[in-house]
Amino acid sequence: QVNLVESGGGLVQAGGSLRLSCAASDRAFSSYAMGWFRQAPGKERTFVAAISRSGSSAYYADSVKGRFTISRDNAKNTVYLEMNSLKSEDTALYYCAARPFRATMEPREYDYWGQGTQVTVSS
Repeated sequence: QVNLVESGGGLVQAGGSLRLSCAASDRAFSSYAMGWFRQAPGKERTFVAAISRSGSSAYYADSVKGRFTISRDNAKNTVYLEMNSLKSEDTALYYCAARPFRATMEPREYDYWGQGTQVTVSS
């Protein structure tokens, strides 16, 4: 069982930045690929970004490419999502998730989830 705790969400103006963090409880953190997903009210949970176990490969949704950066620190059991040039359409509850081995973009393929952190972008 991997416990994931997100933090760093909040209210920000359009064009601003936020940095989300997700701390994992498992000492085998480096054996998990990590992903960030988001869910707006009344909508499905969608892929935002994912990173490989070593951090050498990262993947992004087209809607956030060039604005968001995913990274991880395996020594700190933490994954990050740096969000810049935020838009109102980025408003959502953001979740981090973990799965063994390969990173994917499909939320159903992730085994462990945090409870989410709210990001609200005002226009």
